[in-house]
Amino acid sequence: MGQEINRTRFSEADLQQFSAQLVAETAALRSFAKAGGFKDARYVAGFELEAWLLDHAGLPKPVNEAYLRALSDPLVVPELSRFNVELNAPSVEMGAGVLAAMEESLLATWDKCQQVAHGMDAVLAMIGILPTIRDEDLCLANMSAMKRFDVLNTQVLQQRDGAPIRIDIAGTDQLHLSRPDVMLEAATTSFQLHLQVPFDLAGRYYNASLISCAPLLAAAVNSPLLFGQRLWQETRVPLFEQSVELGGYNGLAEPSVRRVTFGRGYVARSPLELFEENLEHYPVLLPMPQTESPARFPHLRLHNGAIWRWVRPLIGFDAAGQAHVRLEQRVLPSGPTVLDMVANAALYYGLVHALARQPRAAESDLPFAVARANFYAAARHGLQAELTWLDGRRYPVREWLLKIGLPLARQGLRDFGLSDAEIEHYLGVVEARVRSGQTGAAWQLQRLARVGGDLHRMMDDYLDNQRAGAPVHEWDL
Repeated sequence: MGQEINRTRFSEADLQQFSAQLVAETAALRSFAKAGGFKDARYVAGFELEAWLLDHAGLPKPVNEAYLRALSDPLVVPELSRFNVELNAPSVEMGAGVLAAMEESLLATWDKCQQVAHGMDAVLAMIGILPTIRDEDLCLANMSAMKRFDVLNTQVLQQRDGAPIRIDIAGTDQLHLSRPDVMLEAATTSFQLHLQVPFDLAGRYYNASLISCAPLLAAAVNSPLLFGQRLWQETRVPLFEQSVELGGYNGLAEPSVRRVTFGRGYVARSPLELFEENLEHYPVLLPMPQTESPARFPHLRLHNGAIWRWVRPLIGFDAAGQAHVRLEQRVLPSGPTVLDMVANAALYYGLVHALARQPRAAESDLPFAVARANFYAAARHGLQAELTWLDGRRYPVREWLLKIGLPLARQGLRDFGLSDAEIEHYLGVVEARVRSGQTGAAWQLQRLARVGGDLHRMMDDYLDNQRAGAPVHEWDL
């Protein structure tokens, strides 16, 4: 999704050529699927983790170019700002040991990345929004040196007719900002989960992923602060949605041009409907003509990469060139610890597998508007939210997770072939967090109050706990 482009200026002819290829590839994708082109029926897991480079005062350190040169690891790449990087890992087929393998892989990469950071008098941190970030840090001078990011910024502003981007977020406190660029997006970092699924079941898994967004996020919130203001439990959600908005952001309405979106509805048959929606409703932001074979749908994939659905369908190819469909679950924040994040992955993979395999489609019993309302309630209130479930009842989300969600996730992971010991090791972390009520967001707010509102002291304590590695529900206040 961080695919680079090789220039920053485009002509009307470029846009017309790109648009024509996009139309052709969208039609070709439908034909390819109808002809049985998606033959890979495996379930394969993967992830991306966005992290922060900080100095020893807990402030962003914009050195990712030098850092990535020193690290020299193709699985660690730039992000929008010069103080963020993204860690990737090889995908792993779902089955016994998959969660332990993800944790081992992430810990190994994280330790290597941290050692290189220390050699540059820096520290690597994982947190949804950095509490100590300052408005002046989010400037174009700190944009990573990739043409893709420069063009995205220019195109977003052009399509807004030069109007500034406005941020309005109301929580315990209120935040109102006006910005001339998209750099506020750089304040949001996430732990994105991938799940490759059989094509004939991909529609069910996409809809189940949307339904799972609310309880998954409620259990994992870790972004309650921005510029010292106490906002949503997961402030990443409104901040990301507003920071690249092409139309007017007005609460929970979903204008068709919103680039960061929960979506316009469930899919009826398959996620391919979303690529047709991309073509019909979303202006091209990166009109870079592609030289890759049309059989790999390069224009369609590049266009899709500039539409940030909270659950995004992806078309990929393995080393042998065989095509597959995977889903990218984007709602989770970065942090607080590796163990917390793998536990969150266990909840997602188990829950979505159980929901997608129910005899009666879960989406038949939960209107899309209700699933969307559940998601925003979870983002606002975390474990204090209520959600409406398939039976039409409203549940406090903690009660729902303990009585319904975690049992469903356990069943889903068993159906994937995981052992009871592995399941309990990771879902036990989620259960203990839910029972205690201490998410990353809850800990940040309570710790901040204990230290008299000192953001830097709270962040130092957060990093100490993160280094120790114990899950967040065990952190002292």
